[in-house]
Amino acid sequence: MSATSHSNTAQGQISGLMQNLAGIALGVLLLAVGAAYLVDQTSRPGTRTAASLGDGSAIVQTVGGRELTIPQNWFRFGEQMQTGFVSQVDLSVHLASGVVDVTLVPRSRARASSELLDSVYVHQFAKGTLSGVPGLIGQTLGGSGYAGEVLWYDALAAQPFVAKCIAPVEVDAASRCVRTAQLTSGLAAIYSFDATMLADWRDFDAQMGQWLQKIGAN
Repeated sequence: MSATSHSNTAQGQISGLMQNLAGIALGVLLLAVGAAYLVDQTSRPGTRTAASLGDGSAIVQTVGGRELTIPQNWFRFGEQMQTGFVSQVDLSVHLASGVVDVTLVPRSRARASSELLDSVYVHQFAKGTLSGVPGLIGQTLGGSGYAGEVLWYDALAAQPFVAKCIAPVEVDAASRCVRTAQLTSGLAAIYSFDATMLADWRDFDAQMGQWLQKIGAN
């Protein structure tokens, strides 16, 4: 074989190799773009079906040393759908009475609402009580930083249901309530939901327990 033929062959091999590498790089780029598009679409409101206890397609995340297996459809934010260790998990689930946003964190990062009732909230009570939610007492909070907030609690239970609600900024919108519970798994669950759901407060923790059990967080 002449030197010219050998050179042409080598150049052809190099050219083919470069084409293969370019093809691989293009494929990786397309996969990355596709994944980014999927995350973006998942994070957009109204682009996915309502979360269900029967959802599959789960991913595994570890928070506070607890391994959770979570259906992708439950995540509140699409960009959080990745496996591995995380500092918190933000979900959105559907109870019989409405949608609940759930944030799961290590227990050390959140105090239970029932604990705060006696240690913090009771010292902020304004005079008089409110009614409107059967079985719960409503108490306006009057201390600094609590303007416009109302605490609803069960005064008869040893471990009472407690939720703190704040009036909405938008006209005709429902007040939003927050309730924090300590879980036996070593995690804390911070619930956010419309005040209209307080009517079903007796079933709230039992219903949430089904969702938490599904992912291993209860």
